[in-house]
Amino acid sequence: MRALPVAARLYVGLVALGAAVVVLLEVIFGPIKGVDLGTLVLLATLFVVAESIGTMVDSGKTGISPSSAASLAAAVLVGPFGAAIVGFSSVLVIRRQDLVKRLFNGAQFGLAGYVSGYVFKLLGGRVGVPGEEAFPWAILPFMVAVLVYSACNTVLVTGLMWCLGELRIQRPRRMRWRPLATLELSSIGYAMLGLFIAAIWGAVGPFAVLLVLLPLFIARWAFDQYVFQQRAHDATLATLCQAVETKDYYTRGHCMRVAKAAGMIAEELGMPVERAQTMRYAGMLHDIGKLGVPTKILQKAGKLTEDEFAAIQLHPMRGYEIVREIDFLDEALAGIMHHHERMDGGGYPMGLAGEEIPEAARLVSVADVFDCLTSTRSYRTAWSAADAIAELRRCAGTQFDPRMVEALVRAVDREGWEVPDLVEPMKDECEQIAEREQGKAGTGAPVRVAGETSRS
Repeated sequence: MRALPVAARLYVGLVALGAAVVVLLEVIFGPIKGVDLGTLVLLATLFVVAESIGTMVDSGKTGISPSSAASLAAAVLVGPFGAAIVGFSSVLVIRRQDLVKRLFNGAQFGLAGYVSGYVFKLLGGRVGVPGEEAFPWAILPFMVAVLVYSACNTVLVTGLMWCLGELRIQRPRRMRWRPLATLELSSIGYAMLGLFIAAIWGAVGPFAVLLVLLPLFIARWAFDQYVFQQRAHDATLATLCQAVETKDYYTRGHCMRVAKAAGMIAEELGMPVERAQTMRYAGMLHDIGKLGVPTKILQKAGKLTEDEFAAIQLHPMRGYEIVREIDFLDEALAGIMHHHERMDGGGYPMGLAGEEIPEAARLVSVADVFDCLTSTRSYRTAWSAADAIAELRRCAGTQFDPRMVEALVRAVDREGWEVPDLVEPMKDECEQIAEREQGKAGTGAPVRVAGETSRS
């Protein structure tokens, strides 16, 4: 409790106090004598088990569990007071949690269960085991109770996050609502199972708990397999990135930063979660073809010869050849192959122009150059994000897709961009190509980024 900010401690205390007052008032004034103790204990057990088998998603920041089904079933079978007690049973969850978190979760679920149960009764829902005559009339008040349950949990958790300083005021159009909506819909789907539990309770009694637990365990196992598979994919690609970094110092950290920027652009464009992850994969592996480029060329501090430059230009195709058999990369393969194409057709390896360039490649190209500009080199300091954005905008339409550039601008404006601390010890081929073009033009004009995108 001491580790929490004062505002968060007060908030947790108020939520717990509110839940305690609700239960106390029900004990004093509520009709709790008619609550079946056996049913209440079984539902509480179901809630604890379901909450214990919940799966953490979003890198452990968000959890999803089927416990809401038990809470909403309690709202139907044993009423608001019973739903509150079932919610309070969260303090017994079989998971490593500190006392404060257990207290808040118990109070949160208790209040949400009580309010949803009260709404169910208020709208004409009948407390007890529903018979045939209860359908379809019980469906509407139950659906409203589900929405209220979800809203209560969301409001209470949002309040805690606000007190912890984890929320920022954002304009609604910039909110990343798709992942949140997906989780919320999954939670609502679980909650709807509560009416199913209540309906079969009359036919099979306590065995309804067993009938529900088995599919819940199967669903949890299947979801875990998906999460483990995603982590395995990420670990595999991270290993490939490390292999490139051991060969080319310049790419040290660069691949992961490009992946981050690619993900920011994809989310700003409203891409589905799966496709946004594919864009991150493209960013992570866009330089994997450097494994096929001689190390002496990658680490050369002087100017590149024509032959050396030609070898560098092969790295997108080499990258495609290296990873093309990895099925889950899908669209990322096009991003790896074509991230050095230009909108005006002056890029490589195929000289594609405009919409001919795959969307993934146009996205990665912007993310790649943005990180190149905002990285510090031994001979120049990193550009600020604002200066890098100005340069990207200057080259939009000729080198970059303007839509991708503006998406990056909005994403950086929303989330910011942390400039890496490391100093790159030598010029990459971006700089060397720019110098070669400058020499051909016979001018002393400063090197511009439009020619600076070929090696990064």
